[in-house]
Amino acid sequence: MSDPTVKGLPPPPKSYDGSPYRIAIVHARWNDAVISALVAGTIAKLKEQGVKQENIVVKTVPGSYELPFASQKLIEGGKTQSANAAPSMIASTTNLLSLIDSSTTSSTPAPKAEQAAAAGPSTRPFDAVIAIGCLIKGSTMHFEYICDAVSHGLMKVQLDTGTPVIFGVLTALTDDQALERAGIGRGEKKGHNHGEDWALAAVELAAQTTEWAKGQL
Repeated sequence: MSDPTVKGLPPPPKSYDGSPYRIAIVHARWNDAVISALVAGTIAKLKEQGVKQENIVVKTVPGSYELPFASQKLIEGGKTQSANAAPSMIASTTNLLSLIDSSTTSSTPAPKAEQAAAAGPSTRPFDAVIAIGCLIKGSTMHFEYICDAVSHGLMKVQLDTGTPVIFGVLTALTDDQALERAGIGRGEKKGHNHGEDWALAAVELAAQTTEWAKGQL
């Protein structure tokens, strides 16, 4: 019998366009069948929301305990990558006056290499990180300690960095609970893939954070 508590995220008050955003997914490798389904559901829903495939970065770590550290380092790495990719006017040897002249007198299109670069993967800092893991209660206190540490760790990362970190960690009591929350339950009703909810939350938070940063409240 399907668990009646398996629910999806209610629709947001407005729709959000994910095309401007760069999203990172970092997932544990424990409980691979569940994780693989969750990651696939997350990516599919991100793309459905308009996030470009090339702007979805997926990384793995051994287990859920490593998710807070990995999320923090991904956010830092994204900011470093963005800073390194930004053109430096100080280091440039281009004559700025020639740029002004050529912009007013020439209609020559940009070289194809430049066009390709402009259309390639974004190097902007990550707008959100989705941390995905699956913890299933066993016969020791390991489950409680890891759940508590990961929950507090991911919350601290987003508060310290200012980048939304979506809590995509299943904390299930049984294998069947985890399978149903990945949409691959053993019964006739497969449940609901919560990766879809995390993708929706990531795009919504990315959009809202961008608006709030501009004072659009």
